[in-house]
Amino acid sequence: MNKNFSELPNGYLETIQKGIDGVRHFQPGMTRGIGTRQENLDLLRQEIQTADAIVIGAGAGLSTAAGFIYTGARFGKWFPDFIRTYGIRDMYSGGFYPYPTKGIFWAYWARYIYINRYLDPPKPVYEDLLSLVQDKDYFVITTNVDHCFQKAGFDKDRLFYTQGDYGLFQSTDPSTHKTYENETWVFQAMEAQGFVRTVDGAFEMPESGQIRMEIPKTLIPKCPDDGAPMTMNLRSDDSFVEDEGWHKASAAYLDFLRKHETQHVLFLEIGVGSNTPVIIKYPFWQMTHDNPNAVYACLNYDEAFCPKQIEARSIVIDGDSAAVIQALL
Repeated sequence: MNKNFSELPNGYLETIQKGIDGVRHFQPGMTRGIGTRQENLDLLRQEIQTADAIVIGAGAGLSTAAGFIYTGARFGKWFPDFIRTYGIRDMYSGGFYPYPTKGIFWAYWARYIYINRYLDPPKPVYEDLLSLVQDKDYFVITTNVDHCFQKAGFDKDRLFYTQGDYGLFQSTDPSTHKTYENETWVFQAMEAQGFVRTVDGAFEMPESGQIRMEIPKTLIPKCPDDGAPMTMNLRSDDSFVEDEGWHKASAAYLDFLRKHETQHVLFLEIGVGSNTPVIIKYPFWQMTHDNPNAVYACLNYDEAFCPKQIEARSIVIDGDSAAVIQALL
């Protein structure tokens, strides 16, 4: 490992600061944009075709549009015992439940990781998006941790997963500055609970419907380097490990932005909500504001808007991102 990787340019922090510094420009308010839906679809299609570069910023709404739903039937299919026993109402909140043993905690997380990282989403939204931009000079920054971009075929050297990856563990001691792939462990933990592998390698419920809600103590993950308990490599506090791959992706993102900073750039924001706007939304607004050749596009369900100052160079489309992407095709 390159021990100096943390000295690489940090596109994550630099663009966040740019967005924070620029928010004052947008105080007069927001707008739902101009033009009809069809006019905006036609304009976005044209921008995708003519832009010198495309920066895709993706949030949870894109994976939701692809069918990664954390409630309802999908939740009930994989966690019926947890729902009955602990009254958990959705997959996300179940990840924070104070389970009585580590074996139960990790049984829950093994299922959670398996269906949200190692299964493909039900709808080919990511593949459709790739077909729109695969011949363009593009880069992707995302707060999603489900690896859908890479599974769909996006170039891994053009991807920056800012908030971690369901497919990675880290030590609870963040001074062990590494991450560890967890696929083998996840599959072992699924088998230990009684899930059955099919001929194509996927897991399914046994015919009896009987599964175990706890894994053996011997399967509880420990860090191979320091012996400490493992945890998910997901950004929740300052213990999140930004490993070598993370820093290289952050530097590549910044390099891409600098290379195209005066060119015709399309900042294509998809499914980014208001929980963490400083990572994608605010920087996209500011970089569009600073570059008169840039265009900002926002695809979102019920949260599609842009600052009034860049309205003339913005494309705002409200609705299901899967339907919008399909329409663009």
